[in-house]
Amino acid sequence: MNDPLSDPFVEDLAACLRFYSRLNLPAALGGASMADFGKALRALPIAGAILGGVAAAALFCARALGLPALPAAICAIAALVAVTGALHEDGLADVADGFGGGATREKKMEIMRDSRLGSYGALALALALMLRVTSLAALTERGLGLAIFALICAGAVSRAAGLLPLLLSAPARRDGAGAAMPRPTGEARRVALILAGAASAPLLFVGLSVSQILGADLGAALAAFAVTRLAERQIGGYTGDVLGAAQQAAEIAVLLALCAK
Repeated sequence: MNDPLSDPFVEDLAACLRFYSRLNLPAALGGASMADFGKALRALPIAGAILGGVAAAALFCARALGLPALPAAICAIAALVAVTGALHEDGLADVADGFGGGATREKKMEIMRDSRLGSYGALALALALMLRVTSLAALTERGLGLAIFALICAGAVSRAAGLLPLLLSAPARRDGAGAAMPRPTGEARRVALILAGAASAPLLFVGLSVSQILGADLGAALAAFAVTRLAERQIGGYTGDVLGAAQQAAEIAVLLALCAK
């Protein structure tokens, strides 16, 4: 009988969770090397759904303790930030600081590599967090099940959409996380697209229409596409920070689209 922990997809999922989160996974789960990560990215939407599930669990517990929608939403987003180690938020802040504070391409990239947080980055983080929290609170007021499935959907879809810079652009520098990140293989792109769509399907059971769900998915893609094109104009391609900013833009787009009536 085959060991389910040695299944290639499980190993790919473990690799994605190790890369995109701070979850302490057992070594028995294995994991793809960076050389094989382009194939492992097929499991990224499932990894994103799991991370969204962590936030959903925090939201459920907060509501069970009697917290109103807004504080409960803050708890959920705080749990999501904690489990990911603020990986994507850091990228968003660096992109905002670099694009907003640099006059030349070289200066922009120098600022993006600076670990200090500037005013543009602080504003971008504050605005992004407010949009995520308030949209999630609005969804929670309409129904806890809707908010839970929205978090899972946003986690899966935004991480799939966040791969668009890898597919549509070129690395802005020869070193760094962006340059080291392999492009998803053809199979990985197809599987990830299917899995992202599957993660959206449960929203049908909490009152949303097909058009609303497709609108949220399309919004995520358009948001990540906009970040990709902006990065090309600003620095000539993508970096690891740009990938993080694309994911954040896509996640916000999903939550806003789902809470729109």
